[in-house]
Amino acid sequence: MASKFGLAGGIPERRVRPIWDAVDSRQFKNALKLCTSLLSKYPNSPYALALKALVLERMGKAEEALSVCLNAKEQLYTNDSVLIDDLTLSTLQIVFQRLNHLDMATSCYEYACGKFPNNLELMMGLFNCYVREYSFVKQQQIAIKMYKLVGEERFLLWAVCSIQLQVFCGNGGEKLLLLAEGLLKKHIASHSLHEPEALIVYISLLEQQSKFGDALEILTGKLGSLIMIEVDRLRLQGRLLARAGDYTAAADIFQKVLELCPDDWEYFLNYLGCLLDDGSTLCMGNDGNPLYPPTHVGCKNFHLSDEVFDSHISRASTFVEKLLAECNNASIRSPFLANLEIQKRKLIYGKGDAGQLIEGLILYFSRFGHMACFTSDVETFLLVLDDHNKSEFLEKLKGCEPTRSSPTMAVGQSITTFKIENLIGNMFTLPLCDLESLAIQMADLYCKSLPLSKDLDIQENMHGEELLSMVSNVLVQIFWRTRNIGYLLESIMILEFGLTIRRYIWQYKILLLHLYSYWNSLPVAYDWYKSLDAKNILLETVSHHILPQMLVSPLWSDLNDLLNDYLKFMDDHFKESADLTFLAYRHRNFSKVIEFVQFKERLQRSSQYLVAKIETPLLQLKQNADSIQEEECILESLKNGNHFIELSNEIGNKSLTFNEDIQLRPWWTPTYDKNYLLGPFEGVSYYPAENLIKQAEANVLKNIEKRSLLPRMIYLSIHCASSSLKEHTEANGSAFDPKLSLELKVLLERYARILGFPFLDAIELVLGVPSGQKPSEALSSDLIDWMNFVVFLNAWNLSSHELGFSNNDTSRLSTWHLVNSLLKKFIFEKVRSTGPLVSSPGGDFPMLVQLVTEPLSWHSLIMQSCVRSFLPSGKKKKKGGVTEQINSYHSHDIQDSIQSLCHTIKEVTEWLIEQINKSDDADFETIFSLLQMNGESQGPGRIFHTLENMVSSVNNVDLGDRISQALQSWNAADIARKLVAGQRSSLSQFLRICESKVKSLQALKMHL
Repeated sequence: MASKFGLAGGIPERRVRPIWDAVDSRQFKNALKLCTSLLSKYPNSPYALALKALVLERMGKAEEALSVCLNAKEQLYTNDSVLIDDLTLSTLQIVFQRLNHLDMATSCYEYACGKFPNNLELMMGLFNCYVREYSFVKQQQIAIKMYKLVGEERFLLWAVCSIQLQVFCGNGGEKLLLLAEGLLKKHIASHSLHEPEALIVYISLLEQQSKFGDALEILTGKLGSLIMIEVDRLRLQGRLLARAGDYTAAADIFQKVLELCPDDWEYFLNYLGCLLDDGSTLCMGNDGNPLYPPTHVGCKNFHLSDEVFDSHISRASTFVEKLLAECNNASIRSPFLANLEIQKRKLIYGKGDAGQLIEGLILYFSRFGHMACFTSDVETFLLVLDDHNKSEFLEKLKGCEPTRSSPTMAVGQSITTFKIENLIGNMFTLPLCDLESLAIQMADLYCKSLPLSKDLDIQENMHGEELLSMVSNVLVQIFWRTRNIGYLLESIMILEFGLTIRRYIWQYKILLLHLYSYWNSLPVAYDWYKSLDAKNILLETVSHHILPQMLVSPLWSDLNDLLNDYLKFMDDHFKESADLTFLAYRHRNFSKVIEFVQFKERLQRSSQYLVAKIETPLLQLKQNADSIQEEECILESLKNGNHFIELSNEIGNKSLTFNEDIQLRPWWTPTYDKNYLLGPFEGVSYYPAENLIKQAEANVLKNIEKRSLLPRMIYLSIHCASSSLKEHTEANGSAFDPKLSLELKVLLERYARILGFPFLDAIELVLGVPSGQKPSEALSSDLIDWMNFVVFLNAWNLSSHELGFSNNDTSRLSTWHLVNSLLKKFIFEKVRSTGPLVSSPGGDFPMLVQLVTEPLSWHSLIMQSCVRSFLPSGKKKKKGGVTEQINSYHSHDIQDSIQSLCHTIKEVTEWLIEQINKSDDADFETIFSLLQMNGESQGPGRIFHTLENMVSSVNNVDLGDRISQALQSWNAADIARKLVAGQRSSLSQFLRICESKVKSLQALKMHL
């Protein structure tokens, strides 16, 4: 805070310094006393008031802080005798920003700049305000004013960067880029350029307008010397030539780059692409900056004659041979990969030999096969081989002699062989006995490699630790084939064993998280997620592993923490990202300015962020569904659901981003809504297919739209249902607004369209299921959504009476009965199909939880609304008449519904109690007995017993103290008990929810 000391508004530094010292040391009470003392001497000083507001805000007294800030602002505006300086304004800005009133800070700076138009310090402060507000046009305007005032290059670049932001992140057209170019040209003509970043900005501006020739002229002229590092200048020059279509000249430049940096794989791909007149390898974003190179690059153009192709590929081969001859660094891989890329391109062009590519791959294996990156390195080359050649490559790989000179390299090569076998899909075709033998080989190799890690620190990766992940994956596949849950348990045991030895292996934790989730032991899964210690941006990229399961679980307290932590990070980032942006401006790193703004916008459009914003209030509605008064308070805070209707309307206009790191997911659940283990065995590729990810993203968008409609539909349903009671309308003297019923119908029509049905067809479907005219399977794929639709349909029909039925049934009776019968039918089905959790992984337990906590809860709310309408409202009731007859029908319907829901939930409660009251020892024995081999040569338990035998024969000398102690602490029985305890915890929390609902319904019945 040293920069803040000195005279500020006429206050001496010696009086201010103790306040800042107290704030910095978090002694806020002392700071407040000092501020009070200061104000007694300077009662009208805006700076003294700003300091007091700062202290009050830090103490959590937001309203008082705002009041004091407004007082300080008033003094600035009305008292001409006070000194306006940046120190006062910046202090006010800090407080206003933390109170979410940044506009007030901006208005203070605008007033100050109007009063002192040539004060550069105040203008920079105003620019900072506009940066925080992302007001790109105003940023540009104030930056140009500063440039005109002092003529500094940095302010011109601030203006140019603000123009670029208008084009990339705002509504500005590309014609604005011409304005920016003109400003720079004029400045260069009079002052030239003096900073490398200024030249980069100018060239990027020309690139964005596809003026590659002009950019090359600038780069190769005098200004090009601003880029001091030659290879950086050559990279930029080669890229510009390639984008201009001059592939021959670009290839020459890229060759120079590779001579200087032979391990630059991206630029070798650019070099080869230009030699073959194919610019597809140049991956450029809209801003002209290179993005990540593609993992699979094929030859796009086949127009080259055979003679030209042979000549150019021969040139590439000669150059690569030269690089290989000059390569004296054992870690450089690119020249060797380049050889493989040339063979691949020949194959694509129809001139290659698969045998030569295989020999090249074997040669690459002999040099780099021990490295963890080998499989990802060669994946693109395996794609061009047919199944026969892949099998031939695998056989040759298995026949390679392991490196004898280095045991660690030998382990690495063996791991690579297993990974290649998995990559080409061979494991999905192996017989079960061979697959099991392969897993045993992996586990045995892991045990043998443990001594190699005895001297490593606990935070260092162990040699061979990938093997247990691979063993686990193989065991899961065997479970998928055989449905023997012993293999699933063994998979869990293997990973838990590995984490006993080294607890920092995040790959094991992610696999365990999904395995425990699949086995309905979600509390344990959530504990493993928390152990990942995901913070900051990892909350955006990693939380997809647990969030979907938590959203359909009874673990409401944990879900609330998960959502709040995620939303807090996102909201804090949005507040703080402007600080990074302004810092980038101050340090003249303009590419970072654009990067920070685009990153912030990408996060704002995150699909997961939208899901969290919708699911957080829905969780509150579920938690308070037993009290209509609490629900109405929550709905009121949500603008009665209108806010989420606006959000859903914007989805079609927004391009949502999907920032989840999908590649970290296990093979059996490549996306959040796909789990192969829930269906019959079928071969799948090791990596999720592109179309599978696109389908998952489309499902997310559809789900967001559906869920965003729920709060408003709940609100409308409560009011439409109670409006059907005419006595209530007369009693409180307010007429029901028919627009509410009409709006609910519109939302129901929209909801039906999302489910893929016209409104009338959707009604026909749900009406036909109870009578058997329509199969219940028709609702199974979106069961929760269909049941929500039925619940809200009943509420709408109670007020509209538009649905007609046969057999002289009233519409009210029929729609109440429809909801009750469908809820009873599907909840009973799920109870029966779920079975004992301990022996039924992947069952319908999450669906059962959702049925009770969503459609049944909304139905209960509608009943509470109707019952409340029966209660006396202070007016004397008239006996008899139509009103009493109608209310009699309603009372009978609601009594039947309460009775039906009570019976339904009691069935669930009884099932839960039966599961929970089972003996812990019995469930433990059920689980642990799965791994007893009983003399069998095949079946689950073989790998587990391999590890158990190793534990029983621990040698402290070979393994070292740390590993030996970890092995001695291993207890497999604890893992089985933890699995059972996790299931019991989920059941217990769901039981509490059900018991609360029964109690609420019984209390409701007493009011009738």
